[in-house]
Amino acid sequence: MRSIVVSILMLIALTGCAQKAADGYQGYLEGEFIQVASPLAGRVEQIAVAKGDRVEAGVPLFTLERSAELAAQRQAAGQLAAARARLDDLRKGVRPSELAALEARLAQARSAAELSKLELDRRQPLFSSGATTASDYDQARLTHERNLGLIDELAAQLATGKLGAREDAVRAAESDVVAAAAALERADWSVAQKVQTAPRAGLVYDTLYRAGEFAAAASPVVTLLPPENIKVRFFVPEAEFAALKTGARVRITLTGRPALEARVSYLSPRPEYTPPVLYNRANRSKLVFMVEASLDAAVARDLHPGQPVDVALVTP
Repeated sequence: MRSIVVSILMLIALTGCAQKAADGYQGYLEGEFIQVASPLAGRVEQIAVAKGDRVEAGVPLFTLERSAELAAQRQAAGQLAAARARLDDLRKGVRPSELAALEARLAQARSAAELSKLELDRRQPLFSSGATTASDYDQARLTHERNLGLIDELAAQLATGKLGAREDAVRAAESDVVAAAAALERADWSVAQKVQTAPRAGLVYDTLYRAGEFAAAASPVVTLLPPENIKVRFFVPEAEFAALKTGARVRITLTGRPALEARVSYLSPRPEYTPPVLYNRANRSKLVFMVEASLDAAVARDLHPGQPVDVALVTP
């Protein structure tokens, strides 16, 4: 919008804008501004630059309040740590102390089974000779079988403990870790968006908020003007437009400065009528085409949008 307003004002001010001057065409400098905003809303906490400052790329421009985002970041970090801990616990299986307890119980079961086997072996001949009752023999036999079953049970528990958790439980825990990591990444992004830095080096053309004001989401807070975004804009009559080509050299003359050189970077594909304020017998009803020429960034650094210029073609 700022660019359009500057263009309209300069078209009105330069009464000979579309009229060929003695040594070329009249035009003006146009700036393409970068509006720096945060995608998140918030109260402006600090404006780190002032209007007129020149900044390098990456320099902080402004900071919005981010208490809620920092709290969400801490929460997401805690949830990620918990999810990773659960996954590690599942992969480890039973703790070493629990495995040691199972091994001890297994050793006890084997001792008991060995003892019950000796008792059964003593009862066998006594039962065959009739020296002991069937009840005593059956008790010794069943005790030994129970001890053997306990050995199998404890051996299975020990093997299971060494295997760790089931694969489906591990996969579910892995998914929880991925989701928690994504939530932390989003929280980190939200925190980072509350501090905006200069995307390119340039002039701080304007600051649109003050500390303490509330900035809506995507609302520009600082306006930057990189020097490479300053261009020369002039209008060429339809009869002479066909001779211009992209890349053609032009000479730019400003009041109080030596002549500068630029190259044609854009030729408008659409003609337009000379504004009514410029009507006269010489150019009435004539069509003109807008032409833009780019300047070297080092040269454009000290130029300002809106400055009137004279443009002349540089012949090879």
